[in-house]
Amino acid sequence: QVQLVESGGGLVQAGGSLRLSCAPSGYIFNVEAMGWYRQAPGKQRELVATITSRDSTNYADSVKDRFTISRDNKNTVYLQMNSLKPEDTAVYYCNFRTWLRYEYWGQGTQVTVSS
Repeated sequence: QVQLVESGGGLVQAGGSLRLSCAPSGYIFNVEAMGWYRQAPGKQRELVATITSRDSTNYADSVKDRFTISRDNKNTVYLQMNSLKPEDTAVYYCNFRTWLRYEYWGQGTQVTVSS
């Protein structure tokens, strides 16, 4: 079973930056879209950003103009997070969705922003 492996989380002060990466442990065919989601304590998981196989991007309003999602030709997806705020603190999960609507999820990486 292919797994998504995330890296790049950590502790940062407000106003700082982090870059998350997510790569599959094997090849995933027919990826339609990749994305990042997050879940803060006591809250539901929410969409942060997505990027399609045609490089169309979508962002949550709360992260527009601060976060940038990108991908490379090796099926790795990145999330550059700038101007981080304490409310960005959460576990961040990457997600791959295929054209057959099958989804893969990463194990999550903790991002903590101190004030």
